[in-house]
Amino acid sequence: MRIGVIFTAVKIICIGRNYAEHARELNNDVPGEPVVFMKPESALIRDGKPFFLPDHLGDVHHELEIVLRIGRNGKHIAERFAATYIDRIGLGIDFTARTLQSDLKGRGLPWELAKGFDGSAILGDWQSPEAVQWPGILSLRLEVNGETRQEGDTGQLLFSFEQIISFVSRYFTLKMGDLIFTGTPAGVGPVHRGDRLQGFLNDRPMLQCKVC
Repeated sequence: MRIGVIFTAVKIICIGRNYAEHARELNNDVPGEPVVFMKPESALIRDGKPFFLPDHLGDVHHELEIVLRIGRNGKHIAERFAATYIDRIGLGIDFTARTLQSDLKGRGLPWELAKGFDGSAILGDWQSPEAVQWPGILSLRLEVNGETRQEGDTGQLLFSFEQIISFVSRYFTLKMGDLIFTGTPAGVGPVHRGDRLQGFLNDRPMLQCKVC
């Protein structure tokens, strides 16, 4: 982190269907451009705090994702410059109320209620891009109660970090502290009270969360 600069999340920008196998497991079309949705700041859970499973939302699924933190302001960013806007790289979980999402999609309505509810965005630890050897292929893995549930790497991304930043910045000015959840690999599934989730980036533990 730059000395004297305080980062707060201004926007939480999420990319859907960015791994082809995940799109297929939910019977969704593989997109031709990034699918973008957003979460409010009230969705954030940090510092290893627990996730309290809402009773009224039906099945809630885990979606492990690599998260980018934006380090400077920019708009209409060219892909060749996009990497310079990444300040930190980490892991997050996009909790999704799948029952509710399926109902909303079936009625042609937006997903916000299923994606943006309180506590639906878990954040783990941060590392500099250099510390995680990026640019390069990054692997991510989610274990639930010690069992691997999700596994993938950035070689499987439909849209790279640079493509995502460039695309999003055509619509929203990116600001210091903004977060971009870059999509989840296949293997999503429901969580239950008592579950312990652990996320790994390049086999390094970077995220822990208990479901209560």
